[in-house]
Amino acid sequence: MTECLTNKKVLIKGNYAIAKAAVLAGCQCYFGYPITPQSEIGEFMSGKMQELGRAYVSAESELAAINMTLGACSTGVKAMSSSSSCAVALMQEALSYATADELPVVLVSVMRGGPGLGNIYPSQGDYFQSTKGGGNGDYKLIVLAPSTVQECVDLTYKAFYLAHKYKNPTVLLADGLLGQMMEPVEFKPYPYPEIDNSAWALSGAKGRDGRVIRSYAPLADNQCEFLKKLYAKYKTIEENETEWEENGVEDADIVLVSFGSTSRNVRTAAKLCREKGLKVGIFRPITLFPFPSKRLQEISTKIKKFVVVEVNMGQMVQDVRLAVNGNVHVEQINKGVGAPPSPEEIAARIEELV
Repeated sequence: MTECLTNKKVLIKGNYAIAKAAVLAGCQCYFGYPITPQSEIGEFMSGKMQELGRAYVSAESELAAINMTLGACSTGVKAMSSSSSCAVALMQEALSYATADELPVVLVSVMRGGPGLGNIYPSQGDYFQSTKGGGNGDYKLIVLAPSTVQECVDLTYKAFYLAHKYKNPTVLLADGLLGQMMEPVEFKPYPYPEIDNSAWALSGAKGRDGRVIRSYAPLADNQCEFLKKLYAKYKTIEENETEWEENGVEDADIVLVSFGSTSRNVRTAAKLCREKGLKVGIFRPITLFPFPSKRLQEISTKIKKFVVVEVNMGQMVQDVRLAVNGNVHVEQINKGVGAPPSPEEIAARIEELV
């Protein structure tokens, strides 16, 4: 894969950047189904994976694609699927199974407008889908939210690493804007150590006892113990992997909170506010699970107000309110679907709040 690496930045679309990064991360199997606005991921993989002698399947449905991914992951290999919104909704049962089976599934979700079929415009309406889960039972997915095409690359690398490190499905949550925009990107070698999966992978019982991967626990006490084990793992992930970006919060009166591509406009809005003498900082969760609740709670004791900016009808704002626990008021600036509120719109709203 040395032909994919370069010391120079290349101009590339977000979806192609994610696909190329997955290949560089060592993805050995890709199973997908075309749906806008992420179809270019499957398009890239259809050529590159076969060129490298790796597995590529354009499945007959999203249900088939995600279950093929589970099957491949059960052998310990790096496997990935990608889809969008209404199609990811069809994958929820399999994602619940993957957490119960502790399989290192990597799923790229490039959000579009909803509910239902909605439209192909960018949206952040699947925050709840990825962080709260639509499958049954108590479980968590690791969720990473890039805000630039470069981060699409870097967090794709990280998604594979975390999925295998913790044996937990991991979602790269982008949106139609990031998937379709082009930016200069540098592709560096995969920076993480390889995880040894030989202790649990189903690789054929040659000279050892057979293994079984299953989610069914017939006794309630057994299931309770398993859930305690899962949530101990989630606590470890929270302690070790929570990631965020913050700027200007030290002297801020107001802190703008956003994730993903919307953060780009928020960053400019904060600059406009500073130019007008308003003390405005920014806070961007990079891991949506684990959510940086502890840091938000710390900040809430020093400022006057949080303002959450997101392209949905109010989803992450609920987690921010839970994190600050009433210490300060939390406002919202939002738009249901389409391009995020402009920096000027955000700055004007901040002036009104002040």
